[in-house]
Amino acid sequence: MRVPILTMLRIALRSLKQHALSTTVTVASAALACGLVMAVFAVATQSTQAFQGGALGFDAVLGARGSSTQLVLNTVYHLETSPGNIPWMMYYEISLDPRVEEAYPYVVGDNYRGFRIVGTEPELFDEYLIDDKSPFEFVGHGEIFDPSLRQAIVGSVVAQETGLKRGDSLNPTHQLAEHGDHTHDEDYVVVGVLKATNTPVDRVIWIPMEGMWRMEGHFLRGAGEDYQAMPDEYIPDEHKEVSAVMLRLKKTSSGLALQNLYNKKDKRATLAWPVAAEVQRLFQRLGWVNKVLTLVAYLVMFVAAGSLLASLYNTMNERRREFAILRSLGARRSTLLGIIVIESTLIATLGALFGFAVYYGILSVAANVIRQETGVVMDRNAMHPALAWAPIGMVVVGAIAGCIPAIKAYSTDVARVLSESAA
Repeated sequence: MRVPILTMLRIALRSLKQHALSTTVTVASAALACGLVMAVFAVATQSTQAFQGGALGFDAVLGARGSSTQLVLNTVYHLETSPGNIPWMMYYEISLDPRVEEAYPYVVGDNYRGFRIVGTEPELFDEYLIDDKSPFEFVGHGEIFDPSLRQAIVGSVVAQETGLKRGDSLNPTHQLAEHGDHTHDEDYVVVGVLKATNTPVDRVIWIPMEGMWRMEGHFLRGAGEDYQAMPDEYIPDEHKEVSAVMLRLKKTSSGLALQNLYNKKDKRATLAWPVAAEVQRLFQRLGWVNKVLTLVAYLVMFVAAGSLLASLYNTMNERRREFAILRSLGARRSTLLGIIVIESTLIATLGALFGFAVYYGILSVAANVIRQETGVVMDRNAMHPALAWAPIGMVVVGAIAGCIPAIKAYSTDVARVLSESAA
């Protein structure tokens, strides 16, 4: 007797309902496995793309002699400690280099409640453009700080986390860590809050470079000796120093020429160029982490398949009589095999569907952590090939896992099972 596919489907659904607890546990494990696989691949891809786009259009970074990766992390992503400072005259020289389109100095060294304070020139906010538009826009009314006054501009994440708004004051803490060794007496008045850029600059507090130089306890060593600026006293250029210079170059070949100049010939400083390549190298160094996470995700998927197999296999003894009756009524062995495979496929399909909820949950947590720690924002709705092949793979694995218990049902001895039941 040939049993219609819809009848087989109804039998499988009834079995899932009868074994609701084991079905729920198995679906949950399948959902966790599928969601984890999708999340691992999506987070790895999006984080790489997001970090590569965090440079806000800058092509290169000039800083102290040392690791170019550390230099990029410190200036572009405002992580890590500064590798050191370079003399002011080096900034002045490269800003006049005909191969350089724009140059903006950064001075780092302090924080406010864990958020990096960066000294720079006000031109960064009114002259620097990306596609003829400034990446720095104020929320409501705001103004660019005066280079000679104690004023500050705060990023969107800083404002959100600290509650700072226009007109508020803040006192910087010495060092880059939240629990620095000294809180400065100088008050900086917030003159503007920036709109979210979804980049690391959202976690930065910007002040005039002059303010960083003149802050209590800050010594300038541009001339090779300690120099502390006195109030209202002009700071000679030879004593000034900056942590880094953000550069936009006129053409690609300029980067190669400047890299040869500073990294091979001059050796007084390091030029990190191109910025995106430095980030790519960083992710390549951390590639083993993605490999481990991917392996764990695959193992979880196979554990879910094993759970599905065990769940179905353990119900076989309870359903031997059911299968024997179906066989006695004329059902073919292939029908029994089909019922079990349909059942396992249904469980895997439900797990794949609920896996999207797990995926969005993991991605939301990861996105929030990455945004809070780095300012980089990931798109929760971005598509990734894993969102297609992981659910399909889960369904296929589930169907394969159902084959072993299906073969056991296929080999049911009708006469023996019915005689045991009668006895």
